[in-house]
Amino acid sequence: MASVDTNVLVRLLIADDAIQSEQVRNLILRAEQRGEQLYVPLTVALELEWVLRSHFEFAKHRVLGAFNSLLETREVEFQEEPTVEEALGTYEHHSVDFADCLHLTCAAAAARLPLLTFDRRAARVAGVAWLQA
Repeated sequence: MASVDTNVLVRLLIADDAIQSEQVRNLILRAEQRGEQLYVPLTVALELEWVLRSHFEFAKHRVLGAFNSLLETREVEFQEEPTVEEALGTYEHHSVDFADCLHLTCAAAAARLPLLTFDRRAARVAGVAWLQA
């Protein structure tokens, strides 16, 4: 099983480059035919959210929709998929950055809570503790 970079997922979701988007559709089709999955490392998931939000100006609901679409695609497998899903749920229900949500859920999966931070907003989420100056 091969892994994919952020730009591959962007082409799949945005289709802003006709040639590359077609290559990604063919890649997905080949994976489907072979019964394989394309692997998405956690770092790619983190960067994908940033690219969708900052470069393509996706609102939170559109970012969540894009991730849900990928999570429902059988030919795509996220590293630590339950952790990514939990991070997305936290992100959906709080005014905290997705990165902080992913940091929190990774720390929780490793049984290493609380997540210590100087970010007061992040510290409002259960499992995160604010380090006071």
